[in-house]
Amino acid sequence: MERIRGIQQANHDELNDAREVASKAAPAETVRRVLVVNAKGGCGKTTLTTNLASYYASEDKQVALFDHDPQGSSTQWLSLRDESHTPIHGVAAYRKQKSVMTRSFLMRTPTDTERVVIDTPAGIHGQQLIDVVRETDTVLIPVLPSPIDIHAAAHFIRDLLLVAKVRSRAIRLGVVANRVKKNTLVYRSLERFLDSLEIPFVTMLRDTQNYVHAAEQGIGIHELKRNQVVKDRIQWKPLIKWLEENH
Repeated sequence: MERIRGIQQANHDELNDAREVASKAAPAETVRRVLVVNAKGGCGKTTLTTNLASYYASEDKQVALFDHDPQGSSTQWLSLRDESHTPIHGVAAYRKQKSVMTRSFLMRTPTDTERVVIDTPAGIHGQQLIDVVRETDTVLIPVLPSPIDIHAAAHFIRDLLLVAKVRSRAIRLGVVANRVKKNTLVYRSLERFLDSLEIPFVTMLRDTQNYVHAAEQGIGIHELKRNQVVKDRIQWKPLIKWLEENH
């Protein structure tokens, strides 16, 4: 309860700051940047990142995928993607530069980029968190339905609100429940926790091998045969709608 009260107070303070920012905000740019982040490892950040990038590619959007995770999982996923699918511009942002080229040059995106999706490492905090949040429009937090993950999410959301100040920067924040087995006690605990935060609980993604099969091919579930992923597409609809709403 103390963690929840702390987050709710942070919500209240951030919302007051956000109202002032929103009143001065310029219209949303064509390029939208989605950050997938959680300090807790193993919560499915890369799965969410790659499937979101592949969704936009399947809709013929020009997509850039930034991989800040030293494990390079998103970069590896891109290397498996063949020419029969819409290309996705990949940036291995975790790599240290050994040439004379500047980091800003290497981190550039094509001029026609419409969507940027950003994968992040576990353990992100402090200035690194502030830096990666600074240039984004939307933050998505994947959370697993387990007591450990719920506890970790509470602390991380507090950092997003108080340290990274996502709301005072007019950045949208939403939570996705990942690898869910819906009819379980722990999932109901996760629902109650998320409902208490006054932060959008955007959707739940079920625990299915469809994501594994897609990842092995460098694609996402929206690029698998439609009849294989009917349930999954239904679960993604509220997420896409929320992401594409006007800021």
